[in-house]
Amino acid sequence: MARLFCLFIGLYAVGSISPAMAQKLTLLFAGDAMQHQSQIDNAYRDGKFDYSSYFQPVSYEISQADIAVVNLEVTLGGKPYKGYPMFSAPDEYAVALKDAGFDVFLNANNHILDRFSKGLHRTLDVLDSLEVKHTGVFRNAAEREETYPLMIDKNGIRLAFLNYTYATNGIKAAFPDYVNYIDKLQIQKDIQKAKELKADIIIANMHWGEEYHLIQNKTQENLAQFLMDEGVDMVMGSHPHVVQPSRAVTDSIGNITNLVIYSLGNFVSSMTAVNTDGGQMIRVVLYKNPDKTAITSCGYILHYTERKKNGNKTDFSVVPVWSAERDSISPNNLKMKRFATNARAIFDKYNEGIPEYRILTPPPPEEDYLKFLPIKFVR
Repeated sequence: MARLFCLFIGLYAVGSISPAMAQKLTLLFAGDAMQHQSQIDNAYRDGKFDYSSYFQPVSYEISQADIAVVNLEVTLGGKPYKGYPMFSAPDEYAVALKDAGFDVFLNANNHILDRFSKGLHRTLDVLDSLEVKHTGVFRNAAEREETYPLMIDKNGIRLAFLNYTYATNGIKAAFPDYVNYIDKLQIQKDIQKAKELKADIIIANMHWGEEYHLIQNKTQENLAQFLMDEGVDMVMGSHPHVVQPSRAVTDSIGNITNLVIYSLGNFVSSMTAVNTDGGQMIRVVLYKNPDKTAITSCGYILHYTERKKNGNKTDFSVVPVWSAERDSISPNNLKMKRFATNARAIFDKYNEGIPEYRILTPPPPEEDYLKFLPIKFVR
């Protein structure tokens, strides 16, 4: 499938919805936000944790979205702060993610019980203190019943966020803690509840798949189809730590009916294995008129975790690949080039209807921002 080379195209595939007369909502999804030991050690400076280098290159893009979602793949379990295999990140890390523009933190992943019940509870307490929305794990079943699915109303569009994980690394949730595991019967009930709560769009955020595999497996494909058959509009995947293909499912006249992103890859980490040092963010545009809500466009941004020496410390930064290519930033960064080449090769071959789009710096006026064709491609 060809990548999008044309930067802006003033057309939308919106079916019967006229953008001029409809309500608009933009969503952005990012992958695994990690804190390995080298990240923690390098963030500690002058007696405190400093994450100021991390997200500035992508903060405009994140904050530009009406709702931005990230997979928080650590606990905020308090001291001692540790990386793999039993993660506990400083609270300042969550603050930095919020300040970068993230509105929703996903917690149903295989590391949420790394600090057992105390870590789960403290993670939720910290996120509550920051007044950010979160979902996927709960202090008890009653809290889950009251707050799940996570319902968000924005710009007149009502969204339901679901979040599930395949496992929690062999650690069982202690009663009364509740972790959302992938269970089709429970998922069916949750989707039905989202419908009863009158969601315009249902989004399932799935922690699944095989680590380090660039192609999704049959289990992911079958589960994605199950979710769509049950009424989910968008499926967003995490966990493999590498990117995987995406597809826009369309009807007979080309309107998008569903999105499936098999893996967003790492948002930020200190992983160095081939293909783990970058990821993709997915941007989705919705329009709603009184009759329907439509997914009108979707695209991906490639980003790379860049490291630069700063005295006796290393700065980590999430850098948009295309911006680095355009501005000749780090022209000798062969690892960034390797990541981008491999990701684009996979997406060119396997993506269906989800092109690459590019961030402009400085940001353009809103009315000119990121207009691209969601289905047809231009070289």
